[in-house]
Amino acid sequence: MSGPDAALGGGERSLLEQEILEQPSVLARRRASTEEHARAAGRVLTAEGVSHVVIAARGSSDNAARYAQYLFGSQLRLATYLAAPSLFADGRGTGLDGAAVLGISQSGQSPDVVAVLLAARAQDRPTVAVTNDPSSPLAAAADVVVPLMAGAERSVAATKSYTATLAALVQITAAAGADQLRDGLDRLPELVGTAIDECRDPTTPPLDPAAGSILAGLTTVGRGTGYATAAETALKIREVAGVRAESYALPDLLHGPIAANLAGSEAWVIASPSYPVAYWEQLAARMTAEGVRVTAVAGERDVLSAYRVLRLPRGLPPWLFDLVAVVPGQVAALRLGEARGLDVDAPRGLAKVTRTR
Repeated sequence: MSGPDAALGGGERSLLEQEILEQPSVLARRRASTEEHARAAGRVLTAEGVSHVVIAARGSSDNAARYAQYLFGSQLRLATYLAAPSLFADGRGTGLDGAAVLGISQSGQSPDVVAVLLAARAQDRPTVAVTNDPSSPLAAAADVVVPLMAGAERSVAATKSYTATLAALVQITAAAGADQLRDGLDRLPELVGTAIDECRDPTTPPLDPAAGSILAGLTTVGRGTGYATAAETALKIREVAGVRAESYALPDLLHGPIAANLAGSEAWVIASPSYPVAYWEQLAARMTAEGVRVTAVAGERDVLSAYRVLRLPRGLPPWLFDLVAVVPGQVAALRLGEARGLDVDAPRGLAKVTRTR
């Protein structure tokens, strides 16, 4: 394997590559200085009169919200729902009785996400903002702010702010009573660094930029918190590499869309330890038999009928495995975008701050 200074991409380091590499230091920095913020947010989730959580988010933050939906449900037994922000536009909105309302936005600038928190405050519901900008409109609308502390993210595609968001959500969950998460949270910077190192070898790229099959389409698949990682991987590859990529929870894929996975296309499987290896092997073998080239992100000793298996350390709990598993997807998007001659820092048609209504 190449050394620790080897490039992830194919030339002078882009902003995107630099920010992927910054993730371990960002995670270590925020872990050391945001515990009180997380405890305050944890008190919101466990306050008297809170029966469920509603989360408002867009883009990558929406994938983080999906991660939280499974995390809060599995670790806190707390029902969690994703808001439809358009229902809150122009002062309209749905009833939020019993809800704690969480807004997630790297920039904190999206008016529709802010509108959900403003509606919650108007209904006397407690609010939390998870954002990289504590002076943003989203932060101003919240009772409690949990800062990402990711630093300026100059590449349009979110990487370090995304993993910082997931870390913040885990930190909040631990503060709300899931103490069993703390050891994994302490290990997170090291584990993300290890995952980055595993992606450095240019002879074993996460996706083969020269393969025509990637242009035939990519399907990403996961379950639980791994579904959030599959969705974020597909989003990064769409954004950075301009390749059509769709994400599915495995049951949804099997309910029909799998028929559209044609021979000559590719699949990316997040083989989370939340399900037995045989579960993922059955999927990989079926897709491989149909001529789909499968890349799997799996544990060190898991054996799958895949074209390529990207290894993560063994013994990780599902929530931690699925968080770290986003790193190979980031690197795949970077390498594929560069191989296609695209500007990976400023993909066509995208902006860092999107003010949707």
